[in-house]
Amino acid sequence: MRYYLSGIFVGLLVLSNILAIKLVSFGSWIVLPAAAIVYVCTYPILDVLTETYGKEAARQTVFTGLIAQLLSSFFIWLAVNLPAAPFYEDQEAFQTIFSAGFRVTIASLIAYIVSQNLDVTIFHKLKKIHGEKKLWIRNNASTMASQLVDTVIFITIAFYGVMPVSALLGLIITQYIFKFVVAVIDTPIVYFLVAICRKMEGKQSPHSGSFSNSDAIVSHQ
Repeated sequence: MRYYLSGIFVGLLVLSNILAIKLVSFGSWIVLPAAAIVYVCTYPILDVLTETYGKEAARQTVFTGLIAQLLSSFFIWLAVNLPAAPFYEDQEAFQTIFSAGFRVTIASLIAYIVSQNLDVTIFHKLKKIHGEKKLWIRNNASTMASQLVDTVIFITIAFYGVMPVSALLGLIITQYIFKFVVAVIDTPIVYFLVAICRKMEGKQSPHSGSFSNSDAIVSHQ
């Protein structure tokens, strides 16, 4: 199960970079890149990996994701710059879609490596404090903190000096509200995936009537 989750994590990560060009809106005041909808799904997966397989397994997945992003960026750049066939009429559109600015790419990579490692660190430290209890606390605390750091780093590096500070703050606030809500909603999913992982690894499944109960599982550290 670990390898399935790691594969899904890396796949979603690369997909989020591809979808970054599309902006979507919810109502009249929340505007997000389509990538944000995909990227937020990587955090519960990372929490499940940390909970079930330990900190080092999660960090390996984060590092694998970084390598995948670098490779995908290189091959996308290569595809954009290879000479188009004489009859190919969509080179300009292809280049527009797949050519993210260098500054945005750097912002994305820095935000990723800092925030995802922070997520693993916070989650692991809280698990050392709570043991097998209170998975909901470490899931939410680690995700909410790391998502805030990710949002601030990315928007600041990518857009500082390009737009007014008030606009930057508006982007940070609106995107973080979206990520905060998702972090709360994904808690049952994390419990569900942890239970599946325990079962597939031949361990006792968690028995919890509510999120505040002990998971009653011996985890692999």
